[in-house]
Amino acid sequence: MPRLILLNKPYGVICQFTSRAGHRTLADLVPVPHVYPAGRLDADSEGLVLLTDDGALQHRISDPRHKLPKTYWVQVEGEATGEALAALARGVVLRDGPTRPARARLIAPPALWERVPPIRQRRAIPTSWIELVITEGRNRQVRRMTAAVGFPTLRLVRVAVGPWRLGDLAPGAWRDAEASPARSRRG
Repeated sequence: MPRLILLNKPYGVICQFTSRAGHRTLADLVPVPHVYPAGRLDADSEGLVLLTDDGALQHRISDPRHKLPKTYWVQVEGEATGEALAALARGVVLRDGPTRPARARLIAPPALWERVPPIRQRRAIPTSWIELVITEGRNRQVRRMTAAVGFPTLRLVRVAVGPWRLGDLAPGAWRDAEASPARSRRG
């Protein structure tokens, strides 16, 4: 039976098991042999990373052709407008081509853990939070999408991949989950 692990990846950790100068890795957090990330988050992003020991499951989760939705809470610089949200929903044109349509909506600031280090604060520039759901996974895509509509990303937290949700996992914590998406509604 495939093993599936849900991890809350903290800021500054890279999504690989081998060490790179100055960065913590998944090996520092998950002492489980023979599991690999099904998709990645960059070092500056936080939140849900799925790890599995099953290559077919890893492919099904991470391959964009399967259009598995990924949900992000994104703190952006400025007060996000309805026009910007509509543009994100339609899809935006990036250097590597147009993105697929997404779901985008303003949300209240979520109750999250403190980020270490904290994001920069500017008294004269407000921030807002967007929930963004995409079905592809290009390099730094969410950051590039919000920048393309005029609202640079300050903090990025992935809270769900398909049916699997981050829930109340603390940064750096992990738990086993049901590997079958059809049977893993709680995650």
